[in-house]
Amino acid sequence: MSGNIELLSAALAGAKAEDRAALIAYLPAGFPTVDGGIEAVKAVVAGGADVVEVGLPHSDPVLDGPVIQTADDIALRGGVKIADVMRTVREAYEATGAPILVMTYWNPIDRYGIERFTAELAEAGGAGCILPDLPVQESSVWREHADKHGLATVFVVAPSSKDERLTTITAAGSGFVYAASLMGVTGTRESVGEQAQDLVRRTRATTELPVCVGLGVSNAQQAAEVAVFADGVIVGSAFVKRILDAPDEASGLAAVRSLAGELAEGVRKR
Repeated sequence: MSGNIELLSAALAGAKAEDRAALIAYLPAGFPTVDGGIEAVKAVVAGGADVVEVGLPHSDPVLDGPVIQTADDIALRGGVKIADVMRTVREAYEATGAPILVMTYWNPIDRYGIERFTAELAEAGGAGCILPDLPVQESSVWREHADKHGLATVFVVAPSSKDERLTTITAAGSGFVYAASLMGVTGTRESVGEQAQDLVRRTRATTELPVCVGLGVSNAQQAAEVAVFADGVIVGSAFVKRILDAPDEASGLAAVRSLAGELAEGVRKR
């Protein structure tokens, strides 16, 4: 079975055709449990997410904030394994038909085996992988296997990325480009929003791929602000926090579905 990169591209193109940004939700596998995590993915798609990133929990998630670190810790204490991540992708895809990517650091894939990982992800119906810490210049073997199995390779760019570096990264990637910036610190959001807008502009100058922004977006107003200049709005911590704050699993699922609905309205208001 080939992976679902075409489904991912179609979802992003569909949002563009509706003159809106796509809503991309992030949730860790195995959180709060493996079954609960699968239900959470179904809930965000039911609420209006176009694409879902399933996180592969890591003991040292250097690029994730404290909320996602807490969720990863819960998942790891629950014994989550790569097989559970693949099951999450498979069952969520089969239930929703939405493009599902895996977001993971490189070390777990390296240990598991690139061919095994890409083959299993494609077989599960996955659309690709987001690899925040894999240097582009060391990615050729990964990309060869991902291409063979019809999987997108999404690389992350940051405001610190120089234009020449952006050209190298976007030429190697597929699916979309993940533009990472931070908007969550009180008092700096306006200027950081401008920084993100500049990053999107510079990235677009190097590629035809959609540019999607992960910015600490947590509500519909912020989603609408980012949707003005980005092809996709990526939301993670806000979904995870709804589950962490919920008194029970059913309430958590209702909360993430509701948040997805609010954000889906937000990305349509640009």
